[in-house]
Amino acid sequence: MKEDFLLQQLQQRHEQHAFRQLRLPGAGTVDFCSNDYLGLARSTAMQEATHALLQERPYMHGSTGSRLLAGNYAWIEEAENMLAAFHRSPAALIYNSGYDANLGLFSAVPQKGDTVIYDQLIHASIRDGIRLSRAQAFSFLHNDVEDLGKKLLHATGNVFVAVESVYSMDGDMAPLAAIADLCEKNGAHLVVDEAHATGVVGVKGEGLVQQLQIQEQCFARVHTFGKAVGCHGAVVLGSTHLRDYLVNFSRSFIYTTALPATAIAAIIASYELFPYMDSAREHLSGLIARFRKGVSSLDTLPSETPIQVVLSPGNEKTRTLAAMLQSSGLDVRPILHPTVPRGKERLRIVLHSFNTIEEVDRLTDALVR
Repeated sequence: MKEDFLLQQLQQRHEQHAFRQLRLPGAGTVDFCSNDYLGLARSTAMQEATHALLQERPYMHGSTGSRLLAGNYAWIEEAENMLAAFHRSPAALIYNSGYDANLGLFSAVPQKGDTVIYDQLIHASIRDGIRLSRAQAFSFLHNDVEDLGKKLLHATGNVFVAVESVYSMDGDMAPLAAIADLCEKNGAHLVVDEAHATGVVGVKGEGLVQQLQIQEQCFARVHTFGKAVGCHGAVVLGSTHLRDYLVNFSRSFIYTTALPATAIAAIIASYELFPYMDSAREHLSGLIARFRKGVSSLDTLPSETPIQVVLSPGNEKTRTLAAMLQSSGLDVRPILHPTVPRGKERLRIVLHSFNTIEEVDRLTDALVR
């Protein structure tokens, strides 16, 4: 069977210096690329807490089916109750990943005649969910409340506004309080993806929405567990009516095998740990300030979060810079077009609570040189 139609597209990626490949982290390199902001994914404390939970009751390595068939069990519902209480939400529904959660939420809830207005830098999973819905959709300029207000004037039906609290590629925060007030004024339903805020934003890592105390102004929130929480899965928070609706209509929830007990134990263990990691968050905050001071002469994007960006326009240039850093034992990855707009290619640098001051200084010195 000929595969010329595949090879043609792959060749184009090569020519654009945008060909993606799977690679393992270099042995002995300093991690400046993973989303393990608090180090929980590699934490001995996390392993011990998860193991202790699994010793409390018999469990299976597989859930054996979807939640609506054989895959529902008491532990997963207990976890949902715990998540709802911690995040001050009436109800919670666990999904297998953040991608599944956003896909299932946005493909199921907005209907024909409705409108979804989303930040132009919104995550791909939300864009894909919107494409699968029958609603019309518009983007608004990144973090631009005035432009969002203009787009709301042209919205019809039930209106949904989609934003991230912390943007995964830029590292900046949304002006959530202003957006929430604007949505309330216009009768729009606000949906906030807290993936990159969970664990690191807020006194206990509860996220930006709760830090601002605007959870009652949100129609839905999505918290994912693959970043600072250090494990796998995601949760959609909202009303009991929203939970019931998703159980009935969200295809990425209905037609997939549920997370096994081992994954649920890890989620519970992390939520028993990260709210109390005050010193880790304080150390991380200090590293962020030190990094920003060290690269003040470079072309960076404003960010007070662990995600830091050094712009280096051009795929080839960005790849070369990343390779130089990796050869120096610093694991920094390039973010290329088409993941980001042409001319906005960058080094996406992620700081962690397990990084040291010396490691951050090595990185800033290498970048400046």
